[in-house]
Amino acid sequence: MSRPNKLFGDKAFELLKEMERSSQTIPAFDDDGVRQVLEEIKAIFEENVAQASTYNTSGDRSLWPLLNFRHAALQRNKRCLLAYLYERCKRIKALRWEFGPIIPGDIKQSLCEPEVHFFNNYSKSLAAYMCSAGYNQGLPIDLTNNLRPPKSLYIEVRCMEDYGKFELDDGEVIHLKKNSQHYLPRAQVESLLRQGILHHIA
Repeated sequence: MSRPNKLFGDKAFELLKEMERSSQTIPAFDDDGVRQVLEEIKAIFEENVAQASTYNTSGDRSLWPLLNFRHAALQRNKRCLLAYLYERCKRIKALRWEFGPIIPGDIKQSLCEPEVHFFNNYSKSLAAYMCSAGYNQGLPIDLTNNLRPPKSLYIEVRCMEDYGKFELDDGEVIHLKKNSQHYLPRAQVESLLRQGILHHIA
């Protein structure tokens, strides 16, 4: 396999660096990069199989260093690829906690189809767990609220857009209009704060 200006594992390492450098919540899935890494893994494996066959026939132990080198390169590619996919899975899980069960459209465009399925399945599992955790009280426990310990139960907020009616747990209906200010229970508006619909006035 001829690689005049390229080393084994370059592309796999580049995938991880692109993920680390990205300023986005989650960068677009690098389908082409992943495919190149998989093709390199396949090519390395086939070369090693061919050389291992030669070794079995000739018994030439001078082939061992190159066999071991290729095997190490293959394992490194595999670890880099798994690390890339694992980091994306971590960020996809974080989306559920930050934005709720619906992925914002601009972020969803960065996910491949299997990642969207993973998000939906994770969201269902989390919802099922929250329902089971609150079974004895008769109400689900929303673990996505208060991700940081609140300093007060009520907060003053400003509405950043025309949202419409918002019903509190006690039945009171609040009309959320752009630039209107309200004093509301933090636990009940946490999701609106994360979506940017409300802004906490410090």
